[in-house]
Amino acid sequence: MSGFTTFLKRRKSVIFYFLFGGITTALNVLIYLLFYDILQVSNVVSNIIAWFIAKVAVAFFTNKFFVFESKAASKKGVVGEFFSFMGCRVATGLLDLGIMFVAVDCLKQNGLIWKVIVNILVIILNFVTGKWIVFRKKK
Repeated sequence: MSGFTTFLKRRKSVIFYFLFGGITTALNVLIYLLFYDILQVSNVVSNIIAWFIAKVAVAFFTNKFFVFESKAASKKGVVGEFFSFMGCRVATGLLDLGIMFVAVDCLKQNGLIWKVIVNILVIILNFVTGKWIVFRKKK
């Protein structure tokens, strides 16, 4: 059992990232579907709303406190992390938006299928930027 416990401790950030990433991805898709399919809001606006709620607001707190266990507690440290997080999320959000625009609006492909595909790419990129840029351990 100790080998398994050691494995879990070493992989905790990855396990938590994919757990919370799955939750934020599901939330992202559900919000997108609510606005795009049910409320008939445009694809781009629906995507932006879903991205901001799930991939920015919810993800910042889950990443800070559970995934990367950031110890930054001062107002300056937390604000710095948030703006760094926002910068990285804006970059992956623009990638998400661009792919969704081309796939759904230009190529007339299925929005749900492309939302899932794009989320896989974005999850990977967001983990890398979170670990190596936003919440990196200060020496």
